[in-house]
Amino acid sequence: MEQNTALQEIADSQTKEETLITASQQGDRQAFKGLYQMHVGRVYALALRLTGQASMAEEATQEVFIQVWSKLKNYRGDSRFSTWLHSVASNVTISYLRAQKGFWQNLFNIEDSEVASKPAQQCAGSVDLEAYIQRLPERARLVFVLHALEGYRHEDIAEMMDMAVGSSKAQFHRAKQLIKAWMGYGDE
Repeated sequence: MEQNTALQEIADSQTKEETLITASQQGDRQAFKGLYQMHVGRVYALALRLTGQASMAEEATQEVFIQVWSKLKNYRGDSRFSTWLHSVASNVTISYLRAQKGFWQNLFNIEDSEVASKPAQQCAGSVDLEAYIQRLPERARLVFVLHALEGYRHEDIAEMMDMAVGSSKAQFHRAKQLIKAWMGYGDE
């Protein structure tokens, strides 16, 4: 009985999403607000992992939804909306980071900042992976998040970040090594 209820809720949610998408594509701002509310949490979480800073993640999330509004007419339903949105969010956030990079580099270098030198917090023996991810250098963090957490292939990451596939793999390896070292596993 509970399984049928859960399946019905999923079907209702998908129908609601499809209705909101169709209305949004026709210019209905209230429908788009509903889509925004359904997905803003996941988009923000991805942006936060990629940017490493809450304020930048908020700005990137806003930029994602501005782009989604303008590109929504191009969404044809060939894939799930969440998949399409995830791709847009990843690309927009990476572009946002590129545009901000000059400003932030002039302000401070994250690798030399006190954030990078602070020990990552551990609570009652549990590992706070998010704290370790935030400590990673920008390129290593981007590749790690996209590959390990979001499931992108190195070929896709290389294209999105305009780097060689080998560079993506090297940055991923670097990120893993840093996280292992911070966790106290060294070079096992």
